Amino acid sequence: MKAIGYARVSTDGQVTDGVSLDSQQAKIRAWCEVNSCELVGLHVDAGLSGCRSDNRPGLQEALSMACKHKAVLVVYGLSRLARSTKDAILISERLARSGADLVSLSERIDTTTAAGKMVFRMLAVLAEFERDQIAERTKSALGHLRIQGKRISGRIPFGYDLAPDGETLMLNTREQAGLRLIQTLKKKGLGCRRIAAQLTTRRISSKTGAPWSPQAVGSILRRERISRPIAPHVAA
Repeated sequence: MKAIGYARVSTDGQVTDGVSLDSQQAKIRAWCEVNSCELVGLHVDAGLSGCRSDNRPGLQEALSMACKHKAVLVVYGLSRLARSTKDAILISERLARSGADLVSLSERIDTTTAAGKMVFRMLAVLAEFERDQIAERTKSALGHLRIQGKRISGRIPFGYDLAPDGETLMLNTREQAGLRLIQTLKKKGLGCRRIAAQLTTRRISSKTGAPWSPQAVGSILRRERISRPIAPHVAA
């Protein structure tokens, strides 16, 4: 039986998982030797995220070879192969259509069996569920910081200035008037393009001094709707 190996580390993946490219390749070779498989290719993607499969040349080469030789694609773990259920299952189905199989060493998955196929799909779903939970917690934490008026990125939002403590946002009187105008015009039914034109006509400068664009107005409207309430009035 022929085997194709695939290994990957992202920018921070090696630190998080503690599994280097060399270590992954060594484990793949060891599995092939124990199972009397001929390793005909070993492909790697270094410093690439696993969020998508179509932008990883190493993975695409490994998949092509596995399908061509009807071989087993061997990976250290599912997280090295794909970061979404959709990609993981699409990869599995592509291999299956070509008569190829998948082996994941960490999860001990072997799709040459029906049980292995079932476990593969279940683990892929659970892995994505865990990532979604982390994303939800991060979003909630950032929302809490916004409500508290804390800085959450390197960019200071329109309508605010950075306080001397370097963390808290304080109201910018001139820009808050601009925020109220944006909100008022939106309630009157104006679109982002017309609001941007009104801001320019009234000589209300953007945060960076760049010309107002519909995209910039839309971004402000989305931000203010989900985070900080616009001050009803700020005395000059």
